[in-house]
Amino acid sequence: MAAPIVKTMQVYPVAGYDSMTLTLSGCHAPYFTRNLVVLTDSLGHTGIGEIHGGEYTRQQLESYAPHVIGQTVSDYRDVVNKLRQLNGQKKDDSGEGIQSLDISQLKYVVQSETAIECALMDLLGQFLDLPIAALLGDGIQRQKVEFLGYLFYIEDSKKTDLPYIQGDDQSDEWGRLRRKMAMTPQAIVEEARAAQGRYGFHNFKLKGGVLDPCIEMETVGALHDAFPTAHINIDPNGSWSEDTAIQVVNDYKSSITYMEDPCGPENGYSGRETLSEFKMATHVPVATNMIATDWRQFQHAAALKSVDIVLADPHFWGLNGSIRMAQLLNDWGMTWGSHSNNHFDITLATYVQVAAAAPGQITPVDTHYIWQDGQGLLKDSPLIQNGEIELPTRPGLGVELNMDKVLAANKLYKKIDAIYYDRDDSRSMQYLIPGWKYDSKKPALVR
Repeated sequence: MAAPIVKTMQVYPVAGYDSMTLTLSGCHAPYFTRNLVVLTDSLGHTGIGEIHGGEYTRQQLESYAPHVIGQTVSDYRDVVNKLRQLNGQKKDDSGEGIQSLDISQLKYVVQSETAIECALMDLLGQFLDLPIAALLGDGIQRQKVEFLGYLFYIEDSKKTDLPYIQGDDQSDEWGRLRRKMAMTPQAIVEEARAAQGRYGFHNFKLKGGVLDPCIEMETVGALHDAFPTAHINIDPNGSWSEDTAIQVVNDYKSSITYMEDPCGPENGYSGRETLSEFKMATHVPVATNMIATDWRQFQHAAALKSVDIVLADPHFWGLNGSIRMAQLLNDWGMTWGSHSNNHFDITLATYVQVAAAAPGQITPVDTHYIWQDGQGLLKDSPLIQNGEIELPTRPGLGVELNMDKVLAANKLYKKIDAIYYDRDDSRSMQYLIPGWKYDSKKPALVR
């Protein structure tokens, strides 16, 4: 039987609700947005993909439709390569990537065509009766994928008049705590216990870049004391000075497993250079999703021995690009992992397929989905149990879209204020600190 042809392509901008979680870039808004791609083929199959939100990405995806409809799904690599060629560097693209966490540049790091790549591979997998993981790299490497518990400091949403969601899940301690204030080491430990109670996590990551570095490392120490067998890491998004990062990490070296982007560009040196010096001074492994977001950046990071773990988010690298990175890292004695943003369960399913195909000893995968759990767009959302998700037995992405939920999320997108379409974490922060502005070298609440 000949491979099927793509018959239709639809793009759905969708929105969901979020907690008042804090990062270096500010405070998450009450809503987060994503873009979905839904393809149908000549055999009646549906293929799906999810990517970051925003009007820039939506318009880009919609412009791809004439280059996708009518194509044979088995030619997906050629289709995706042609879409990449349509993507020239834009005038306001600094070329820096996100090594200083400039959110305005995120849309240029994200490869929007990944949503189409995923949807096409979903269709191809259904045609061949194989999961996407079997079509990537050297095929399936594991049947279960480990995820980590992603912890955040949370502010009190009552300090704002913004429509943050409350009381949406009272089924257990995690459902209750994820919408409440958590600003102390003890509160973060309780957050971790609650997340472990629902999902069975064995390892944890704390989003830093919020409080004084000493307080954040005190939180890391508290997590280590509470979970002595867990791997603990923290991600300050490069906000600490190199000197501070070296000092506080050396003070808490017994509590930390690896550091994610502890320092970044400063005094004329790039993050690749400062992280190289940090590693030499601490001998602590370093992970990144900031200083190696394309192959040229990675080449310099590898030459300087700046990183040990590359968090090759498929949305930044593409599905096949992420696995190509995993293969290279494994051959070089380095480690693969994946970064995460707020997302729906389609992305969670995608992470499972990609991580299942990544060779070697990979790190537990990041996911924000525990903060969005209950807002799934699938009929069969992947379940995190004992800290893991099993590779589905069904072909393709292994999941089925719930169109009623998609249309409801699309309706919410159209209903919310357009200021929320593109991510801007500064607006919510200005309720906490009037006139607050982003500074890549100042943790969010250190002003």
